Amino acid sequence: MADIESLLKEKRTFKPSKEFVKQANWNKRTVAEYRKLGAKNPQRFWAKMAKENVSWFSPWKKVLDWKPPYAKWFVGAKTNVSYNCLDRHLEGENAWRRNKAAIIWEGEPGDLRVLTYAQLHREVCKFANVLKGLGVKKGDRVALYMPMVPELAIAMLACTRIGAPHSIVFGGFSAEALRDRIVDAGAVAVVTADAGWRRGKPLPLKEAVDKSLEGVDCVRNVVVVNRCDLDVQMRPGRDRWWHELMADASPKCPPAKLDAEHPLFILYTSGTTGKPKGILHTTGGYLTHVTTTAKAIFDLKDEDVYWCTADIGWITGHSYVVYGILANGATTLMYEGAPTTPGPDRFWDIIERHGVTIFYTAPTAIRTFIRLGDEHPKSHDLSSLRLLGTVGEPINPEAWMWYHRIIGGRRCPIVDTWWQTETGGIMITPLPGAVDTKPGSGTLPFPGVRPEVLSGEGEPVAPPDGGLLALLGPWPGMLRGIWGDKKRFREVYWSKWKDVYFAGDGAHKDEQGYFWIMGRVDDVMNVSGHRIGTMEVESALVSHAKVAESAVVGRPDEITGTAIVAFVTPRGGTEPGDRLADDLRRHVAREIGALAKPADIRFTDALPKTRSGKIMRRLLRDIAAGKETVGDTSTLEDYTVLARLRGDEE
Repeated sequence: MADIESLLKEKRTFKPSKEFVKQANWNKRTVAEYRKLGAKNPQRFWAKMAKENVSWFSPWKKVLDWKPPYAKWFVGAKTNVSYNCLDRHLEGENAWRRNKAAIIWEGEPGDLRVLTYAQLHREVCKFANVLKGLGVKKGDRVALYMPMVPELAIAMLACTRIGAPHSIVFGGFSAEALRDRIVDAGAVAVVTADAGWRRGKPLPLKEAVDKSLEGVDCVRNVVVVNRCDLDVQMRPGRDRWWHELMADASPKCPPAKLDAEHPLFILYTSGTTGKPKGILHTTGGYLTHVTTTAKAIFDLKDEDVYWCTADIGWITGHSYVVYGILANGATTLMYEGAPTTPGPDRFWDIIERHGVTIFYTAPTAIRTFIRLGDEHPKSHDLSSLRLLGTVGEPINPEAWMWYHRIIGGRRCPIVDTWWQTETGGIMITPLPGAVDTKPGSGTLPFPGVRPEVLSGEGEPVAPPDGGLLALLGPWPGMLRGIWGDKKRFREVYWSKWKDVYFAGDGAHKDEQGYFWIMGRVDDVMNVSGHRIGTMEVESALVSHAKVAESAVVGRPDEITGTAIVAFVTPRGGTEPGDRLADDLRRHVAREIGALAKPADIRFTDALPKTRSGKIMRRLLRDIAAGKETVGDTSTLEDYTVLARLRGDEE
């Protein structure tokens, strides 16, 4: 495989302010010390983090047992995730947190709930006893198919309390996709809701559960939260209301002392075709990874109100809405609905009303806000914010700059994070009190993590050329396998090079060692013999004053092999047409070279995205090539976008 050519040239650099550096959890001296330790002896670094950031019932006999591709971390140690997220904040010197807000929740219609650490502990213990009463035992899998309500976090923590691995299935999945995941995991129970609010309407969930369980015999119980007062069918002997079960449940349930390698959760990632992959994460290593990274990267303080906008159905919600945040004793904000309901300023209104200090969202959301117009954030007081973050996809430098100026008021550091469902926690990121940032770069590896840019033959690629992003050696939050499929685990992640993890992303490093993610290798375009990443062409388009968002794909071309097709969303008030298209082609040629000029520019008011904010480029490839769309579209946020794009094509 040829190297990927790096065309993007970004020279701007931003230093953290003296005020931020002074108060940072990890300052430059700390980071230098940890980087040195992590490079010399990653096991010692992670053992130090495990001792500092996690409470253990019994110590480990060995930090790491590594038999590639299988790792065991903190071998022989016992702990419990629920205990770390709750009980330890109610005891000893931390007992003052009993009455501190653990979760601030806002529903889409505007209803509010606050759960203190003591209240959340009580609810989790009660639901853990509910699960036990339904016959759920240690090791049994429980499927959670729920809206973004506090009961979802309660159910997760209750599962971890008794050692029942959970499998959260995002509430936007179809009944068929839900069935596949329930059957693959062998779930014995499902926790759901009648519905959840989305874009001003109830999105039915119980109805999908009923359909998914037709002919499925592993599920013995279904617990239903009454969120929207819908009239749903309740099958006698199987279906029970959450509130009725909780009414008589005991609020006392000691946490199970679980082995560090006890399965914590299965989270399915859907491919373009075929069976979804059940990514397995375990207890001690994952907890160490997410607790440490949350504390260091988000600079979490007791007075912070932290808001990650991800749905808990995605890995970001697992790691940085619930587990990593609550384990640090911080306040996490959960919002149920759409970012533009009832109006385009909903996010900024939430930040202002709740005094949010740390805001973590997706680049695609940021580009949507750019399209909606600066007047919406500018109409709200965002001065409470002190740190911003991005997750999900590489962020275009111009979107980074808008985020810095308009949302951060030029004062907030931005942590642009790279990681995956499979890595469990953040791997490449700025450390906000110690690292200078560059728009569009994830900057440097987290201490104890060893990423590298490799050629197809497995040799390091010299900066600034691009190649394949790999991880050399194990890390605590790493996946422990694909549920029930050892062969696929090896083939997908470990077969490209011996004992090296292939991330599936293209990347390059600059002369300072900063990493720049260039997008999925599947999306790399071979234009006239040159391999070009989509992210760099998209960044060039978005740097034009009249473009809010773009997605670039390749379509087969007889002359060049691949022709670049750009789907472009103009900024509000901009008239699309041939003149703008010609101007954009010239702009791309000026920014990164004539080689990258799109052969075809199609204007659209929206791009097909998942609810986690990722652009579904494979659907755009089908449209660009004039093919019928195939593969899983169940995570698509708005199906009408595809219909409109096909209409544009016709």
